[in-house]
Amino acid sequence: MPSEPEIGGYNISTDWPKLGPSLLIATCLILAIRTAKWPATFENTSSNPELDKEIEYATFLASRVMASLVSKRERLFPQRREPWYQPKDEDGPK
Repeated sequence: MPSEPEIGGYNISTDWPKLGPSLLIATCLILAIRTAKWPATFENTSSNPELDKEIEYATFLASRVMASLVSKRERLFPQRREPWYQPKDEDGPK
């Protein structure tokens, strides 16, 4: 009967699923700032290509800032501990 693997330590990495809400909030803030002076109009039946462009650009900017911050200041964001396991004698070459 094989025994449970022994945890050798932990790798600490950014918890990417928890960054989703941060990215959404950042995108909305960028969009709100860039469109603050637009007239308040709402047309439910037609698309707005200018707004679509602004949404794409806000998403691009927020993603770019997030990627830069994570690569340089990873400890600012939620971290996850992932265990790594010690190899057993039976796991090695024979």
